[in-house]
Amino acid sequence: MDAASIAGLGAAGLPGTAGAAHALADLRELLPFSRTELDRWFRGGEPEADACEQVLAWASRGRGAIDVAIAEGLAALRRGERLAALGYHLDDYAREVLGIGKRAAEGLARLGDGLGTRPRLHEALRSGRVGLRAAETVLAVATGDAEAFWVERAAGQTVRELEAAVRREGRGGPEEDEDEAWLTLRTQLPETERIVVDAALEAAGRVMPGSTRSERLEALAQEYLAEFSTDGDRDGARPLGSEFRAVPAGERSRRAVLEAEPERWPLLPPVEDWPAPDVRFDDAKTPQEIDRTLRELAAARAALEEVMGACAYAIRRSGMHLRLGFASFRHYVEERLRLPARAVEQRAEHEERLARSAGLREARRQGVSYERRRILARLPEDELASWIPRAKAMTCVALRRAVEGQRERQLRAQRKVSVPLPRRVAVLLAAALETVRKRAGRLVPAGSCLAVLAAHFLGQWGDVLKRTSSRSQRVRERDLGWCQVPGCSHRAAHSHHVLFRSHGGGDEAENQVALCAFHHLRCVHGGHLTVFGRAPDGLTWLLGGVPFTGMAQG
Repeated sequence: MDAASIAGLGAAGLPGTAGAAHALADLRELLPFSRTELDRWFRGGEPEADACEQVLAWASRGRGAIDVAIAEGLAALRRGERLAALGYHLDDYAREVLGIGKRAAEGLARLGDGLGTRPRLHEALRSGRVGLRAAETVLAVATGDAEAFWVERAAGQTVRELEAAVRREGRGGPEEDEDEAWLTLRTQLPETERIVVDAALEAAGRVMPGSTRSERLEALAQEYLAEFSTDGDRDGARPLGSEFRAVPAGERSRRAVLEAEPERWPLLPPVEDWPAPDVRFDDAKTPQEIDRTLRELAAARAALEEVMGACAYAIRRSGMHLRLGFASFRHYVEERLRLPARAVEQRAEHEERLARSAGLREARRQGVSYERRRILARLPEDELASWIPRAKAMTCVALRRAVEGQRERQLRAQRKVSVPLPRRVAVLLAAALETVRKRAGRLVPAGSCLAVLAAHFLGQWGDVLKRTSSRSQRVRERDLGWCQVPGCSHRAAHSHHVLFRSHGGGDEAENQVALCAFHHLRCVHGGHLTVFGRAPDGLTWLLGGVPFTGMAQG
């Protein structure tokens, strides 16, 4: 299955299909998508603007149909030892091989698992009668005798209405609905204060091997608030300071008003449903057979997402979704495109970065994958060209760590700190900064507040830096707390002897490598994965006797 055979998945004869390539070509001609050009194109009533919206809806239906099949395939991979035979955790396999992010992959696998015991929802989703976003919303309640009732609601109600109904049943919505925004903590950090913060982050890393900077900052804030905070009950509603990016709010009420109109979005032409590809993942399928099918599905999905990205960016920037009667772009995606909103928002955001960056457009021309381009987008424009060869030769997880290391070195030289944080952690950290300022009785800069948190943490945990580490701990510290299997993004839990001690291997550091429990126990000792050579830089990995790099080849 390749891009040319996408029509075979159900696209033939859909409205707008014939003009899809032409509309996409017109969009590409508008690069770098100046505001003036988009205003003329969309606000001027050009027919191409309507075609763009229809092509986006068409491609989104197709991507949703493919995702149903991928969901079933990912669920099948989680059964038995199939993932171990492929050498990947589920999230790493999805990212490195299929080009699908962690949250999306976990959501699809969860949906695939659930469909096995929900035949009515399964049929409605595969036929296209129920959209992917609606199916995720009702998955928890569409069980047993209630399944038929919820399938009919999912086919006829808006996502907002479904979410409200599911909450009334006492169940949470899908994980995507709970997906919190990521913010960035930005502040100055003078060298003397950085020394204290670095020491505390190192101590937190010893306590939590393989933890991210966000998780370590969370530990510093928790330790401080545990002793000094007196108002933790209001943390959920706490306004964030200027150190954090603002979070928009107030969309739900606008959605309710718009959805209450007697005829919803009358200007939009209908889009025919796509049935899911007719593929099956039964227990007789080998891991390699499932893998081949998923790669073919992912290639078709990526082709559709290229179309979606260009169209979604143009529509969002033009404001066309608002003139069509939606409260926001997210509202438009969930109701018109019937997909989880964050995936399409990320595509539109990336297309906007492409429009501004000649380096990213060159990376796309040279075949750098979407997931890798998203990582490269964090770099300054003048550095992108030099990173393209590295991006093509590295796994996504290795590339991300290399880019983050480069960015951290640059920020350190400028005496700045910039840390991405989930909103949950940002709220906690904001509470800790506020507590420091209250105790000081004055406005303390955020960098100095971090130093106070760090000094307090060292007072509680600083002795961990003085403890004698075991051999296993020293190996994991050398490997920065991460599993060293190519493409693995998980923390190391064990130290593995490259040459088994039973075969004469010793305890020297070069004969040990840090591994997560999955790769150590299920892949290596399960007989799927083999490693030989000298750690840390001279190791070779074999999967089933074939060199394993963690990349997506063949």
